Amino acid sequence: MRNKVVMLVLSMAVIASLVLVGCAKPAPGPAPSPGPAPSPAPAPEQEVITWKVQDSYPVAMPSHMFAEKLCDAVTKASGGRLVWESYSGGSIVPATKEFDGVDNDSIQASYGCPMFNLDKWPTAGIFSGRPGALRSMPMRVWYEYYGTDLLNEMIEDYNVLALHGVCPQTPEIFAHSSVPINTVDDFKGLKIRAAGDGGSILSRMGASVIFLAGGEVYEAMERGVMDAFEFAAPSIDWPLSFNEVGKYVIYSEVRCPCDPTVFWVNQQRWEELPPDLKQIVQDEVQMWTMANYVWMINEDPVATQNFIDYGCEVSHLPEEVEVEMLRVATEFYDEKAAEEGAFYSRVLESQREFAKRYADNEALAASYVTF
Repeated sequence: MRNKVVMLVLSMAVIASLVLVGCAKPAPGPAPSPGPAPSPAPAPEQEVITWKVQDSYPVAMPSHMFAEKLCDAVTKASGGRLVWESYSGGSIVPATKEFDGVDNDSIQASYGCPMFNLDKWPTAGIFSGRPGALRSMPMRVWYEYYGTDLLNEMIEDYNVLALHGVCPQTPEIFAHSSVPINTVDDFKGLKIRAAGDGGSILSRMGASVIFLAGGEVYEAMERGVMDAFEFAAPSIDWPLSFNEVGKYVIYSEVRCPCDPTVFWVNQQRWEELPPDLKQIVQDEVQMWTMANYVWMINEDPVATQNFIDYGCEVSHLPEEVEVEMLRVATEFYDEKAAEEGAFYSRVLESQREFAKRYADNEALAASYVTF
């Protein structure tokens, strides 16, 4: 009997343990393998802004080449977000009329001379190759601190903005001529291509002045339409083959010590640019206009030697002619200031006052020894 009881107890214990095992929570299975990560949402495409940029110059002219370099640099520096397409003078709007093209948005920017807009503002002549005015680097400094703000004040009624950073350009050759110019009397009846205030002053000296865009000068001289012409510095004039149409190459900075090249942009388009693109444009304009100037300093002496080697008669304008031109120029600007009013006088005085400060400081610093 006792053995039966023990066996019954053991059987019940086994049954209870089996029940407990059956009720136990099952062991977890292996973790599932991770699925593929979801694909990232596609980045929104960046807007590409395209500007047409026409300068005032022929394809072969270094000023156009540097404008082209500037356009490439803006496109590259912006990572292709702002594409500047370069065009030479006359490609989209008439050469020298780029300001109007920028204003009406036919083109969005341009590289050219303020004097091309004398039909709008008599004051434009002061911002350009003013006879007897500042030389190259002082002119760039004047523009940086005073001139650009004054220029934008002058054009404020137009949809155009002048950017800081001009190419000051080196002194221009006084004239390429088929006839010698040795005296003041040689200007009487001389048919000469000239631009800006320099042309008005030569008219006062008796010359018959005409204006043509740069791309038309060679042919007009070749056909005898004119006796002489002014255009630019030696480094610019030589590549245009002016040696072939002007036997006499006459040097003097009295007519044009510097003819700054300004970068214009359409103001509305400019204001639509994000700040980083504006900064890129401004930085590249400052850099490439200065690169244009430095290139000219290096190449001018080379070009002068090329004129000599070709057989041109290279000379300096006689002193008596320089003195007379400065006298007529001073008279011209004093009269214009009286006629044109306060703004004209303010710009002229700003430039004259800066020129005096600069010249006084240069004289004080100059060495008595010739290096």
